[in-house]
Amino acid sequence: MGYDASSPRQAEATAVTVLKIVIMGGFGVGKTTMVGSVSEIGPLTTEAPLTYASAGTDDLAGVEGKTTTTVGLDYGKVTFTSGGAKFELYLFGTPGQERYWFSWDDLVLGAAGAVVLADTRKLADAFPALDYFERRQVPFVVGVNSFADSPYTYTAEDVRQAMTLPDAVPVVPFDARDANSSAHVLITLIATALDAARSRPAPRGAPL
Repeated sequence: MGYDASSPRQAEATAVTVLKIVIMGGFGVGKTTMVGSVSEIGPLTTEAPLTYASAGTDDLAGVEGKTTTTVGLDYGKVTFTSGGAKFELYLFGTPGQERYWFSWDDLVLGAAGAVVLADTRKLADAFPALDYFERRQVPFVVGVNSFADSPYTYTAEDVRQAMTLPDAVPVVPFDARDANSSAHVLITLIATALDAARSRPAPRGAPL
């Protein structure tokens, strides 16, 4: 499966599979950055300035230079092609802070899969999102965002063990600032979601 921006002519000739993808994770982990780097349209963001009022609520450890935060959602679109198959992904980034968790159900409704972003400097911030998708049986991958100033370097297997993830959940180190790197995470998610769909039991009465 490749990452390619399709032309209108290609769109007419190729069947399109439209998928809703949710990107979730803790505060300051790179959700807005990922959507912005990979989106083929100008991303919609709902960023608001961080103020002194949130100083006791939003933990800026490791992201001291962060000046804004998502208060609604991030939205972008990206197209992938593979042979005769074309996937059009609609990306929805969620707010990470606990006070915005009430919005998750609406944003996740109808999603084919999810990316849980993790920062090795504060892995525990990803656990609420992991629990959320595990309970709802939504296919997901874990994207481990790299930060240039982080003193911590771990392998994907190190992260898997630290987060007690099953082997079936892909762990993908990547750089949210890089479009190709972000695309690789999404390609991995598509494969995971398709595998999950194939493994589900057929509904009773469905043709064999």
